Amino acid sequence: MNNLRGYFDNLVAKFTHKAGDVGHCCVFREKVVPLCILITTTVKKATFLCALCLGVVGTAAAQNIQLHYDFGRPLYSRNLSDRPRVTATIEHFAPDKWGSTFFFVDLDLSSTGMKAAYTEISREISWWEMPVSAHIEYNGGMNSALSFNDAFLLGATYTYNAEDGIYGYTLTPMYKYIRHNRRPHNFQVTATWYYHFCEGLYTFSGFADYWREPSLFGTMIFMSEPQFWINLNRLRSVDDDFNLSVGTEFELTANFIGSGWYVVPTLALKWQF
Repeated sequence: MNNLRGYFDNLVAKFTHKAGDVGHCCVFREKVVPLCILITTTVKKATFLCALCLGVVGTAAAQNIQLHYDFGRPLYSRNLSDRPRVTATIEHFAPDKWGSTFFFVDLDLSSTGMKAAYTEISREISWWEMPVSAHIEYNGGMNSALSFNDAFLLGATYTYNAEDGIYGYTLTPMYKYIRHNRRPHNFQVTATWYYHFCEGLYTFSGFADYWREPSLFGTMIFMSEPQFWINLNRLRSVDDDFNLSVGTEFELTANFIGSGWYVVPTLALKWQF
């Protein structure tokens, strides 16, 4: 079960991209005209990718729900004054004998209701023993004003998971087609990672995306969402079935929600089923 948890964290690392950030496309994390973006995120997406799990067999599946409070508005009140403060994320991962499927949905929430939704769904195809799988992915979403440009990705993923399930990482180079973009043929490189330490009490995970997408802010875009979690059920006084984690996420972007670099932290809760 520890190994499965490790695989899932690696996968979910990216897949923590957030819907609200923009309408980009992925692994994880990719949006469309990073302008349709001034919404917020927090996962992702957990870009963080669309991560993959190789070597997982059987029908076991993993799922979690996250709730992030975003500090983008107070930190960048001039440029992100309309950014939602709360993002809810649902992530799901299911392995099978032909590979694995992962998806997440980000919902940006406000006092008047849902402001934006963004999703990424990816499939790792692998029925062989090598640590390389074929990768296909779709990204898309919408906010109250418009739909984000759909993105379709195709590539290959290299996955490494330590035998004890304590740490692992993936690397996925992809061709990326962004529909309705003036230069639809692009590329993306996504990395994800996870590391459990102090007997699983703490988890450090995340993703990093680097892709080409002509927009108002530039041509090359970078996005990363490292997360740090305290897993409460690892405390001696807490029941093993109390699967609540508390933590934080830092959204690091360049030419994504605006020109140049932005660093947006969150406070977060996560329940793992």
